[in-house]
Amino acid sequence: MNAELILTIFLLAASGLMILLVLLHKGRGGGLSDMFGGGVSSSLGGSSVAERNLDRFTIGTGVIWFACVIALGLLKAY
Repeated sequence: MNAELILTIFLLAASGLMILLVLLHKGRGGGLSDMFGGGVSSSLGGSSVAERNLDRFTIGTGVIWFACVIALGLLKAY
């Protein structure tokens, strides 16, 4: 397999995961995270461990997505 195909697969996987993670975040009026029990901790006023971990996963996925985009751009340029 060539590197371009592998990076494209990683980019597609990271894109799908990023969509799911962003949808799980709580917005102003609540998000899909309220459906999975996030509403209980949000009523207490503090951010829960689950929200902090969700933030970390989202940032990590965003970094992977960004790296794949940059790497694909460099491969296409040369």
